[in-house]
Amino acid sequence: MDIAIGLIGGLGLFLFGMSYMGDGLQKAAGSKMKDILAALTKTKLMGVLVGTLVTGVIQSSSATTVMVVGFVNAGLMNVSQAVGIIMGANIGTTVTAFLVSLNITQIATFMVGVGVVIYLVAKKRKVKTIGEVIIGFGILFVGMDLMSGSMAPLRSNPAFTGMITQFDNPFLGILVGFVLTAILQSSSATTGLLIAVSITGVITFEQAYPIVFGQNIGTCVTALLSSIGANRTAKRAAVIHLLFNLIGTLFFIVFLRKPVQWIIFQLVPVSVPKQIAAGHIFFNVINVIVMFPFSELLVKASELLIRKDDSETEHITKYIDERLLVTPSIALTQTAREVLHLGNLAISQFEAAIKALFDEDEDAAHKIFEIESKINAINQATVEFLVKLDKTSLTNYEKDKLVVLLNSINDIERVGDHIDNIGELALDKIENKAVFSEEAIKELRDMFDVTLEAYKQSLNALASIGLEECNIVRKYEEDIDNMYKTLRKNHIDRLNNLICEPNSGIVFLDVISNLERIGDHSLNIAESILEVI
Repeated sequence: MDIAIGLIGGLGLFLFGMSYMGDGLQKAAGSKMKDILAALTKTKLMGVLVGTLVTGVIQSSSATTVMVVGFVNAGLMNVSQAVGIIMGANIGTTVTAFLVSLNITQIATFMVGVGVVIYLVAKKRKVKTIGEVIIGFGILFVGMDLMSGSMAPLRSNPAFTGMITQFDNPFLGILVGFVLTAILQSSSATTGLLIAVSITGVITFEQAYPIVFGQNIGTCVTALLSSIGANRTAKRAAVIHLLFNLIGTLFFIVFLRKPVQWIIFQLVPVSVPKQIAAGHIFFNVINVIVMFPFSELLVKASELLIRKDDSETEHITKYIDERLLVTPSIALTQTAREVLHLGNLAISQFEAAIKALFDEDEDAAHKIFEIESKINAINQATVEFLVKLDKTSLTNYEKDKLVVLLNSINDIERVGDHIDNIGELALDKIENKAVFSEEAIKELRDMFDVTLEAYKQSLNALASIGLEECNIVRKYEEDIDNMYKTLRKNHIDRLNNLICEPNSGIVFLDVISNLERIGDHSLNIAESILEVI
């Protein structure tokens, strides 16, 4: 019972420390994650480097692969680009194994203390995140120490040592590694547990090494589960992850296991924990080197296994996917792109409104309603995504930006509603054969132009978080308010002087009222941005 309590408690601390350290590293990376995202679109080799870097930061190859499935599902990258990142994730996960193999458990509690002091004393957010990383790193080793200490009595337990001898069969070791990792959902946790066992001296490197192979296959379970409900391309990315690790494991165990073990014994002759870490690194790096030239064959194999489905429905959102929530900084960047995409849909809607009103084009009016329906659906999905994103680890600035996006998406949706109103008014004008005077048409066109420009500038401000664009929006909004008052007075005068027909009066006044409200919402977007500049 004492062994089980110590093992479970130690494993819990290990997982918590790894997660806490990963969150801290991710916060420290902050906006640099956007630069990483930009690099994703380049070569496969760049993808390997990016996959290694991202996994080193977030401390989880499973999380990186889930993120890749999300990117593919959102249409942000194709399967060929995903291959490199998946390969790099396998290399990146060896960082944790290397850190765990270091014998620094004696100072682990001291590190936790130092980290807590830094976190409590520091005023700057970046310094606090350094404290979080140190706390997580220390707790990770406290957990390791607790696990290895609790398992020390097993060294003299005949039943346990007898069970360990069964691992002389490499395929049993692979199975154990697979099952453990599939259950724990973390190859790093399995590595930590394996190293903790090796510290007690009850397992040799030859017995432990196949377990390392198995955990690389087991880590694929997370990505496969995350691909359920995704499109066929995202499913292919998850299948590539499985094929890469499965083929790599079979190749390695048949052709390279003995030579690599010999090399590791020469480099690290005594310490089994360090041998396991070195073996993990060798396996993943060699696997990438061997499989990289055949990456396109992996893509073709995934296409054969996951065939095209013509009945597949189109996704509502273009840039966001819940799988991206594992990397909050990148998820926030993608949400900003989604909000701008939504804003651009409203521009298309606005242009259709101009055509519907001035050209009396009924098809354009119906296009407004179609776009409005799409805007509402994207708005709802994006708001739900932002609410979930708000519960993740974001920096203070990122939280402020999230609020800006939440406010802006509400204003964009309201802009869509007002354009929808104009579409209804355009149909009323056509049905009632209402006619505007030349003067009224000119005034309306001028107000449409200024309002559209104000709205476009508000989206520019949102894209750049720029002060200059916000000030431009303010100026335009003042012009729109003045135009509204002037145009309203002028049109009432025209109605009184019988220059315009009465049935056009209500349409004209309602149109300029909706335009004035669009100007207000454009200003709301700008003012929300000013609060975080």
